[in-house]
Formats: sequence, C-alpha cells, structure tokens
Amino acid sequence: MGWKGTVRSIGVAYRAAERDAKRRQRGLEQQRKQYEKMQELEQAAYEVDVYQNHIDVIQSVHKECGTLVDWKAMASAPEPEKPKNLREREARTKAIAANYQPGFTDKLFKREDKKRKKLADEISKAIEDDESENINKIENWEREYSDWSKDAQLARGILNNDIKSKLTAIEKLDPFSEISTLGSSLSFKIAENSMIETTINIYGVEVIPNEVKSLLKSGHLSVKQMPKSQFNEIYQDYVCSCVLRVANELFSILPDEMVFVTAVDKLLNSKTGHLEEAPILSACVSRNTLQSLNMDNIDSSDCMSNFIHNMSFKKTKGFEAVERLEPGCLQNRT
Repeated sequence: MGWKGTVRSIGVAYRAAERDAKRRQRGLEQQRKQYEKMQELEQAAYEVDVYQNHIDVIQSVHKECGTLVDWKAMASAPEPEKPKNLREREARTKAIAANYQPGFTDKLFKREDKKRKKLADEISKAIEDDESENINKIENWEREYSDWSKDAQLARGILNNDIKSKLTAIEKLDPFSEISTLGSSLSFKIAENSMIETTINIYGVEVIPNEVKSLLKSGHLSVKQMPKSQFNEIYQDYVCSCVLRVANELFSILPDEMVFVTAVDKLLNSKTGHLEEAPILSACVSRNTLQSLNMDNIDSSDCMSNFIHNMSFKKTKGFEAVERLEPGCLQNRT
C-alpha cells in the first residue's frame, strides 16, 4: 500500500472505530444548532447530556486507536510497473486505411481522394490521442513510483530504527489530533538508543469542568460547584487515559517495543508561589503489556499499576510533581 493509501486507511479506521462517546458528541453538536428553539426543560436536558458526554469523552480517550501500519509490507512492496508505450488507436486506423478499397459509388462520384484524406486525418488524430494517453500514463506512473520510493525508503528507515524516519512517520501520520482538540499538545524526542520519549502538555483546568450539571426532579437544570475530590479523580482519569492513548498510537505506527510518555501540567510551586510546569505522570509503557489489556473495560488510573511509572496523586490534593522517567532510568530500577 502506498503512502497516501496508508494515510487514507488510517483515517478510515479512525472513523470506523469511533467510540460511542464521540458519536454521541457529534449528535449533540447537531442538536446545539436547534438549542434556541427548545423549551426550557429540553434545554436543561440537553445541557446535562452535553456535560455528561464531555466527561465520558475525556475519560475514554484510551479506548480508540488507529490502524497498525505494516512497515515490512511497505518495505518489500514491488515497484509500480512502468507502462508500455502503446499505439492501439494508430494501429487500428492504419489497418482500416490499408484495407480501404474504393467501391463503385466512390469511383463514380470521385470520392476516393476525399475518403483517403479523411482516413489520413483519422490516423493523425489517433496518433495524437495515443501520445496523450501515453504521456498521462507515464506521469501517473512517475507519481506512483515517487510515492513507492518514498514509502519504501521510510519503511526501511523505520525497520532499521532510524531516528529521522520515526519522527517523519509521527509527523505525517499525526494520530494525536483528538487529544489536541481536547486541549492537550504533544512533543517528541528520540534518545540516542532510538527510544521514543513523548511529552503531553495537559491543560487540566481548561479540559476538566469545575461544575456539575444535573436535572432536578422537576426537570430543571441544577448547576453546582464540582467537589475538589471529584475534579481530581476525573482529572487523573483523563491524564492516564491520554498517556495510554499516546503509547497505543505510537505502537500502531512504529515497531518499538517500549515507549516513555510523560504528562506535564502547571502546578503551584510552594517555594515561589507561582504556577510552573512539572511532570505529573511519567510512564514506561511496554507493547506486550499494553496489548494484553482490554482497553474498553479498564479504569485508566488503575491501569497504570501495570507499568513502571511515577505518579503522586491524592483525591483531596490532586497531583504532585514527580521525576520524569527516561530510558537510562530502567537500569537503575533493575
């Protein structure tokens, strides 16, 4: 499969694998356009639906993942066959002209020269059409060959653990768009041993709601301040869900057996009194372990116990800064 075909297939897989929470989100977005036409109780029910759906989405980021890229197949894919320079139209029209025998009426009305000129014109037109078709075929083949060559080169680089090739694959396939739309951004670094280190900048205050919306028995909307412990639990689930999703996406587009993912957010530095970026979760995720999990049924926060990780979290206080895990740290833990 060519590079463009790979990108298309990943896009199709994303849409096909879209989880229920995301489908529900799209449906609610369509309803939003009719919001002003709703009655008060309908508006209240709609707002609660939107609120609950947002909670579902941010706690289930890990449940979706792109399709697995087969780099071995791309590296060994045969090159596109160069098209032959065919002149079928020319051959047909020349055969017709060669077989032309003026009939009695052609001779009687002296139409032989006119018909032969017409046949000659048809041969010229056939030559032009053949030439145009052959040029188009060559141009298409050149594009396909260029794509094939780039695909094969990239695939070989990936299989040879080439750092530049890995970064190119991450950039081109870009499987992290949903996380970005939720309010987080990512950056990547590849260590000298070619292991991937990913940093997720989490914007918890922007992503996690600080209010709880529910319906009263009367059907009217109730809006209350979200308890700190509830906010922290949802925040922890979101952070862990993002870390799992990033690791899973990396495993789907790269053949690595282990990746390092660190979530960073702004925490209060008690020494300076300022908010400063600090790691709040850092994990070394193994492909084998991650693939053994049922991602639809896990609790993302509880799931972190399956991996080497640093996380300091309390329901009452939330996250505290932790040390970032790096490839060299594994030797110190063994």
